[in-house]
Amino acid sequence: MARIKLAIRQVRIGDFMTRGNNRKPQDIAVAYLLLRMTIGLNLFIHGLSRLLMGATVFANSLVPMFAKTFLPGWSVYAFGLVLPWVETILGLLLLLGFRTRICLVGCSALIFVLTFGTSIRQDWNTAGSQLVYAAIFACLLAYREGDVYSLDVLVCSRKGSALDSR
Repeated sequence: MARIKLAIRQVRIGDFMTRGNNRKPQDIAVAYLLLRMTIGLNLFIHGLSRLLMGATVFANSLVPMFAKTFLPGWSVYAFGLVLPWVETILGLLLLLGFRTRICLVGCSALIFVLTFGTSIRQDWNTAGSQLVYAAIFACLLAYREGDVYSLDVLVCSRKGSALDSR
């Protein structure tokens, strides 16, 4: 509990971000929270909706999309079976703010792989959208010191571990 109080006090007095800007640290923390939760919810719903329609249905829908690429159909199908689970898990972790650093690295790796697939299909509109996701994941990772309102902070405060290890 003392860790949470310290983190909140740091937000109030601005110790956690000294970048020479005029923004209030509370606003930065709330902005980080809202961006993290929004992108997490988006990713979570992407995966969950695909799981609810059936992972095999989703996987089967991908195979024709990649028929004119060098990727074998079986690999596209296997990826389609795994993708909804990965999206759901990473989205939920991001939404809750649990293991945020490793989650953001995982999200970045995922969007890298998705961009690869989209690019070999030459679907440039979708690839452009995926660059927005990549930029958001990079910003969230780069400015993790603004991640004050998360399960990571709560867990670190209970364990007495450093906030940087999350």
